[in-house]
Amino acid sequence: MPPRRYRQNRRAESAEETRRRIVEATFALHDEQGIAATSMKQIAERAEVSVGTVYHHFPTYEDAVVACGQHTADTIPPPTAEIFTGLADTAARIERLVAELFGFYARLPVLERVRCDQHLMPVLRRFIDEERQNRRALFEIALGSGATPQQVDVAIALTDPAVHSALTHANWSTDDSAREVARTLTLALAHPPY
Repeated sequence: MPPRRYRQNRRAESAEETRRRIVEATFALHDEQGIAATSMKQIAERAEVSVGTVYHHFPTYEDAVVACGQHTADTIPPPTAEIFTGLADTAARIERLVAELFGFYARLPVLERVRCDQHLMPVLRRFIDEERQNRRALFEIALGSGATPQQVDVAIALTDPAVHSALTHANWSTDDSAREVARTLTLALAHPPY
């Protein structure tokens, strides 16, 4: 390989490594102190690069937040419809979905901070909306074609990340929380008042 090509490849690899460090630093800071409270200067310090380097990779803080969101989705993906494979029974699908959702929330504690900061930073609203839309789509599958919009709304409300947070803060395990919410949801859906 000609020397110039080699240098270009090394430069590209170095730039990608720097970008990765910046994104990981952003994620760590968001988890520790929140999204709105994090600055580009703090990101630079954590990534051990200059502030100018951070701005070179991410011209705005919003760009860094979006990259952090993509990093999060890649490393801690939300549940997908594949979780229902082999489950014909509605109650079993509900149980599996609630367990998967609560497991996702447990693996992603920064989600609480995203929810808190969404009113301060409009870009965060997109992440919250995507999470809620994914939950809605999964419950529409889990509950089947006979489910009413109100039943789906109840399912979404009972599996909100705040419910998981409230139960785990009350010393419930994630597994116990999921089982109890799934049981409650299954009973509520079997005898709807609407």
